[in-house]
Amino acid sequence: MNLRRWKLIGAFMRGNSMRYLGAVCAVVLTVTIGFVTPRVLGGTVDAILDKVRGQDNPLTFFGVMNDFLYARGGRDYLLSRLWLPAIALIALNLFNGVCQYMRGRWTAEASESIAKNMRDRLYKHLQVLPYDYHVKAQTGDLIQRCTSDVETIRRFLASQVVEIFRAILMIIVALTIMLGIHVKMTLYSMMLVPPLFLFAMFFFKWVRKAFTLSDEAEGRMSAVLQENLTGVRVVRAFGRQKFEVDKFNEANDDLLKKSRKLCDLLAVYWSGSDLMSMTQTGITLVMGVFIVAAGHGELTVGEMTVFTSYISMLLWPIRQLGRILSDMGKALVSFNRIDEILAQKPEEDSPEAVCPPIDREIAFKNVHFAYEEANPVLRGVNFTVQPGQTVAILGATGSGKSTLMHLLQRLYDVQDGEITIGGVDIRKIQKNHLRSRVGLILQEPFLYSRTVKDNIAISATDAADEDIYAAARTACADGFIRDFENGYATMVGERGVTLSGGQKQRVAIARTLLRENDILIFDDSLSAVDTQTDKAIREALHQQKAEGKKGATTFIISHRLTTLSEADFIVVLDGGEIVQQGTHTELIHEEGLYRRIYQIQSALEEELGRDTEDEEA
Repeated sequence: MNLRRWKLIGAFMRGNSMRYLGAVCAVVLTVTIGFVTPRVLGGTVDAILDKVRGQDNPLTFFGVMNDFLYARGGRDYLLSRLWLPAIALIALNLFNGVCQYMRGRWTAEASESIAKNMRDRLYKHLQVLPYDYHVKAQTGDLIQRCTSDVETIRRFLASQVVEIFRAILMIIVALTIMLGIHVKMTLYSMMLVPPLFLFAMFFFKWVRKAFTLSDEAEGRMSAVLQENLTGVRVVRAFGRQKFEVDKFNEANDDLLKKSRKLCDLLAVYWSGSDLMSMTQTGITLVMGVFIVAAGHGELTVGEMTVFTSYISMLLWPIRQLGRILSDMGKALVSFNRIDEILAQKPEEDSPEAVCPPIDREIAFKNVHFAYEEANPVLRGVNFTVQPGQTVAILGATGSGKSTLMHLLQRLYDVQDGEITIGGVDIRKIQKNHLRSRVGLILQEPFLYSRTVKDNIAISATDAADEDIYAAARTACADGFIRDFENGYATMVGERGVTLSGGQKQRVAIARTLLRENDILIFDDSLSAVDTQTDKAIREALHQQKAEGKKGATTFIISHRLTTLSEADFIVVLDGGEIVQQGTHTELIHEEGLYRRIYQIQSALEEELGRDTEDEEA
């Protein structure tokens, strides 16, 4: 793991070091109590057996307790008060319970805090990633990384980080005490420990690879699910339910296959480690019985009881090492997937970026752009727009109309040539400043699952109600909104599904017009409204200019010539190049693409008019 990732972990854990320190202290106390308890039990057993045999062997408790008992009469004092060890065991276990509670609470608080830090960092970072990243990324996979992967890391931090320290501490303390009691018995008790440790290490390598495959499969399944739910109307419209079910089943079966392989590995490890642990316990018990039965005084019954208890304490952390390594492998995979997002370079402005006025002349100068080097989208685009003018852009699908507007907003940067506003190259303008002055209405607007009023007010949350209503009137939305039972308080379904396409479009237009814009872009956004509404919206915008209000420089992308005809001038794109530009009157008298489209649309309108007259007759 490189230095950058360690710094990232440190940033996530900031503010939680004291919680983990408290949890470590609680673990030290629980481990201490865990080792003291068998000594109390074993010492009591030896004292009783020595009394029965008439022997006067030394007490086998640990130092402090031995000193306490000898100061008050030794074995006779203990045997006359056997309730003392019982109370000691109860007190130790009660205190152990308190320590475990505090450890669990502190680790849970720390892990939840770290998970929150991770989610905050991820969400904030996603907001500043380039537009191109979001175009290429799968939404379902991003959601899975921000939820499931974060939760995997949280579980590891809550349950296993402190367990690593506890396991190491238990192994060291157990070996130290066991060697102090009986060296040969300790060696017998350690026979299968090295194989168990190696088994855990190999398991870590296997399970990490298996979890990576399982996590990626889950991400693909989440992406399929998200796409299906988002495009449910398209699925229903084309009757693609069976295809979508088959696609989901395929992704789900792949996840099942990889998850089952992961479960098989876990089953092999736990069953194998259980077998080795039980075998080692059996070896310890048998060898202990033989040594005690030999009667040479090497090992007492109480000490054998202590050994039997301690061997489980020794084997448990080594066996648990497999679970710790397994969860660590999962957490590392999840952390790497999260880091893949955080490693993406965010949008940045140059240090010399400026915030000039945006209501100035806009010039496209020999602009070239390509998403893929072999397929240029724009080639040598040149034209100039004066402040307040309305520019219409016409062209076939794929001719570069929307790309031109993306470049104007700096969603992408030009690869050759330049775009200037008031003589300033837009690559020298702060992106947030530029975009805050540009109003964009897309062909497919996105509405939130809120009220109509809230959706309009998103662009200006402090706007007065009258301003909201005025924007809705300009967008020809006020009428249908007031026809709703709850008016502006009507809830809009997710992505605006409760509204028609034209209604969504008009709400989106109102949302954009509510904010003061220096540049307005209608990216084929008037196509969803009828011709009459289209005309009404354009007339309302012209009326604002006629009343002396500041007019925005407006770009209209459309295939409807009645919409384009009233523009100050029109740009015709074909194959990424400007093939014509001029006013409507100029272009219909000029041989070219615009005139051909005009003739086709005029012929269709005439035919439609005749059909209507015939029906009326």
